[in-house]
Amino acid sequence: MVLPPTVVDRPLPAFFQRSLENGRLGHAYLLTGDRLDCVEETARTLAQVLNCENPIGRLPAGYGTAPCLQCTACRRISTDNHPDVLWWRPESKLRIITIDQVRELRKTVYLKPLEARYKVAVIVAADRLNAQAANAFLKTLEEPPEKSILLLLTTEPQRIIETIMSRCLRLACENPHAASPLPESPSYLRKFSEGVLQETGRELLSRYRLLGILQQHLAEARERAQTELTARSPLEKYEDADPGLREKWEQELAAAMEAEYRLRRAEMLAQVHAWLRDIWLATLAASPALFLHASLSSTTEKIAHRLESEAALENLRILEKTCRLLQTNVQEALALEVCLLRLNFGR
Repeated sequence: MVLPPTVVDRPLPAFFQRSLENGRLGHAYLLTGDRLDCVEETARTLAQVLNCENPIGRLPAGYGTAPCLQCTACRRISTDNHPDVLWWRPESKLRIITIDQVRELRKTVYLKPLEARYKVAVIVAADRLNAQAANAFLKTLEEPPEKSILLLLTTEPQRIIETIMSRCLRLACENPHAASPLPESPSYLRKFSEGVLQETGRELLSRYRLLGILQQHLAEARERAQTELTARSPLEKYEDADPGLREKWEQELAAAMEAEYRLRRAEMLAQVHAWLRDIWLATLAASPALFLHASLSSTTEKIAHRLESEAALENLRILEKTCRLLQTNVQEALALEVCLLRLNFGR
């Protein structure tokens, strides 16, 4: 059953819908997707469906096919202000979920729900569980509490240990608002490609101009992420909250900002990678119909004429290695600088 967009703007994963229809819910779900904010919204919708006071399309087991979005439970869940829907996020600059957080979670989920039908514990960026926390969390998965459901969220499921993966039901979350590919490539990529075309060799000044284009876009992306997440933070809504709670919210906000920035950086590099792929295809005399950035096809083919296919393929490898490095604590500016100096765009 597909939910109409007028009822809920975040459709439920099909497997979860079938679980509701059959009245057979798992105790732990791993929610995966391309964007963490979309996965978080899906988690909120799941929590609302489980605890809605006036569900739409009531099923035999008592659940609904969609939340009403109007009852007290739905409204409180949508603002992260429900006592039975609890969120755990990476803390500190290291952006990890610690064993102390897991211990707190264990104490909480084994308590009976205060108001709702189910207590829902949401672990954001579950791939950031450190080794100790992951091992401690396994005990909760092995001894699932009654009337509690665990939702693990991630955009990088490959980084979650197998013992946790095997104990969760996996749900793929789609972004219903994802736009279709645009005929025009991002402005920063157009500037970047034009800068590459104007090169006459691996000139240092030219490469630093290219670096500047990417860094300017990243700075704007960071600023947008900070503005958007700050506006949604409870810090903006509850100015008179307890100082200890405000400190926790500040830590969560800082971690969320860093996570969102890294996601947007990865999206930028994915666009650059797609364009480098187009250049490689052009060196193989592939049809421009195969290009991911069709609006740049003229520039792409001109650059491809300056390259051998192996050199174009090596560019892809260099960028892929840089993307892996940026998942560590490497200095961003240095990693991007080294990458750009190594790329080969011909004469």
